[in-house]
Amino acid sequence: MCNKGRYRPTDKMSDLICDKYNLLQVLSRFQLPLGFGDQTVREVCDSAKVDCNTFLAIINFISEENNRMVDNFEGFSVVALMDYLKQAHHYFLDFQLPHIRAKLIEAIDSSTNELAALIVKFFDAYVEEVHKHMDYEDKYVFKYVEKLLNGEHPSGFHITQYARRHDQIEQKLKELKNIIIKYYPSKENNNPLNSVLFDIFCCEEDLVSHCEIEDYLFVPAVRQLEKEER
Repeated sequence: MCNKGRYRPTDKMSDLICDKYNLLQVLSRFQLPLGFGDQTVREVCDSAKVDCNTFLAIINFISEENNRMVDNFEGFSVVALMDYLKQAHHYFLDFQLPHIRAKLIEAIDSSTNELAALIVKFFDAYVEEVHKHMDYEDKYVFKYVEKLLNGEHPSGFHITQYARRHDQIEQKLKELKNIIIKYYPSKENNNPLNSVLFDIFCCEEDLVSHCEIEDYLFVPAVRQLEKEER
């Protein structure tokens, strides 16, 4: 799997990031620091003890905008992928969404504008849904997979239950974006509001990508584990 796709282990990591800057999020979630000079992808991953095959599987999946199940798990680390997903949850819940909320409150006057107050309330309800979704994954799905990896045979759960439950949580963010664009009476030039809208667009794309990685990489990999444990 490491040699398949647009990016390869011998590519310079700096070229990869300059070619597609949104892959910076992948570096962050693998806890790969910047300042890697002219090192290759393999060298950067090895120095940080990150599984190169899994790293490349994710960046190639994102860069190629893939939407199909992966059926080749040779050299693929479920542990590394799960660590990546956990870090993504931490980023959304503890950094990106609170950052957007702070910018949203700064951009609109929720104390005197009824629509503005409703927008903040809608955003808070959305964040609560994201928390529920990701907490469920952290507390139940990942714990289940960890047991499989330890050779246990947990009963009462199957990854298909998670796949059915895994609705696209980015939908409410899309609705919030549309409410602001269509109905909020902005000033002639509201740079703060335009800036937070840009962040919402980016967050929406990031969440779509996150859900697709779970659906098309993580779920089939766990299904393979379940077959092996039968």
